[in-house]
Amino acid sequence: MSALAGLTLFERRGFVAFFCNLDHTSITLVLIMETADASDGDKLTSAAAKGDSKEVNALLENGVKVDALNKFGRTALQVMQTGNTIIAKSLLKAGAKPNQQDPGGFAPAHDVAREGFLDTLKILVDFGANVNIKNSEGNLPIHLAAQEGHTDVIIFLAKKSNLSHKNEKGQTPFELARMYKRTEAVQWMEQNL
Repeated sequence: MSALAGLTLFERRGFVAFFCNLDHTSITLVLIMETADASDGDKLTSAAAKGDSKEVNALLENGVKVDALNKFGRTALQVMQTGNTIIAKSLLKAGAKPNQQDPGGFAPAHDVAREGFLDTLKILVDFGANVNIKNSEGNLPIHLAAQEGHTDVIIFLAKKSNLSHKNEKGQTPFELARMYKRTEAVQWMEQNL
């Protein structure tokens, strides 16, 4: 019988966090695997979303499939802390699909472009991410970067993206930047495109 059998899920998860902080990898791994009521996809996506690279690597090393889905139909690469390049690299090196789309049509490149994480976007592209992938609204990653005003991301994507692509509402990245009053992005696009 498991030593954790009498503990509630909350108590088991509390022990996982405690031992993670103490860097007790073997104990942490036992506790992670004992949390049987969470699916592998839920465990891996939870670790990725928290930015816990040790837990992500421990789960991957113990056979959790890198593209396992959580209860919302998303993978660890799709829910990771978008600015966490360490987790992005770990998941991609383990074979995560950089172009896998969630139920809303968002690929990881959409998320990191929208949030402005250029370093993570570069890693995704290095591992084969398609910067011209459309989400369910017809937006490319550059549309979302333009809408949010992430000029550095726009500059990077401009060389690789279809800048004349219109989303489902008929808007180009430039038109979105202008509509959302992203002055710096608009000025750069006017001067360089």
